[in-house]
Amino acid sequence: MEEGLVINNCPGTLAVGFDTYSPKCLRKLFGGKKVSPFLTFNNLKDEWTGELFFASRKRASISGVQQKISFVLDNRDLRPIDEGEQGTYILKPIPRDLRKVDQVPANEHLSMQIAQQVFGLETAENCLVFFKNGEPAYLTKRFDVGTDGAKKRQEDFATLAGKSSDSDGPDYKYNYSYEEIGSLIKQYLPVWRIEMPKFFALLIFNYLISNGDAHLKNFSILETPSGDFRLSPAYDLINTHLHVDDSDFALDRGLFADNFQSPYRLKRGHASKSDFLELARRLEIKPTIAQQVLHKFVDTPALLLGLIERSFLSEKNKRAYLQDYRSRLNLLLEK
Repeated sequence: MEEGLVINNCPGTLAVGFDTYSPKCLRKLFGGKKVSPFLTFNNLKDEWTGELFFASRKRASISGVQQKISFVLDNRDLRPIDEGEQGTYILKPIPRDLRKVDQVPANEHLSMQIAQQVFGLETAENCLVFFKNGEPAYLTKRFDVGTDGAKKRQEDFATLAGKSSDSDGPDYKYNYSYEEIGSLIKQYLPVWRIEMPKFFALLIFNYLISNGDAHLKNFSILETPSGDFRLSPAYDLINTHLHVDDSDFALDRGLFADNFQSPYRLKRGHASKSDFLELARRLEIKPTIAQQVLHKFVDTPALLLGLIERSFLSEKNKRAYLQDYRSRLNLLLEK
């Protein structure tokens, strides 16, 4: 462990007063096993077997500058998968070529915890881990692999939309709108009236945390035990504004399939409540339900402030994260 790295809060739930994972975190992520937040090697390239590292990397997707490496829990130790193994976790180390790269793992971890703990969104289970030198990485448990190791069918919305780099070019996952994703939800999910408000809430959350990379591959559907599909738990939630200069929405067409813009957006250049309510109408969400979803985002709960304060972001970036959140909340509340 790097000298000077002190853990005062659970690196999973951010519960106060823990110098390791809390019992609740251990149950959710590791089946109750007492797993250490510190990996047994210094970094993947130098101290782990090179062949294993590159083999595991080939079997996990790499999106943009963020590596995703397949991991397993071997007794009580986390490690990259061996040849022929089914990974049950994905590790995302610090990426390259971004501002404040060392803050990326803590940023994603905090965003995911806020989504789940504050706003009740279903998310992939996640935590931070640390290499022997103290460098952080983000770890998430795969929701498409059952406890028996069997894979569940999962399809992202780029696949459902029939888009790929071969057919639509390198920016294929951005060439769409959230309204059109809603149309695919109606097409593929038998219980779409139940799932649509969940999708709507996730869009609002992404807007509030300044996630400008919520593209087609960051939404997916997951097979249920009965053989049909539902929306998968949320994943890849992060405040991208801390690291890149991006737009309000990842998708090129934004919220709508046409060129609709509310009077407020025409004037201020940002989406507001009226834009989201118009989207809800087009998604056939009942007005009362749309208002209920919006209502749970109308203030800044003390729990949210506490999670930011207890997060592993630097003090400067805690302030920046909260400032971004409050700026978006003010925009959302405009009529």
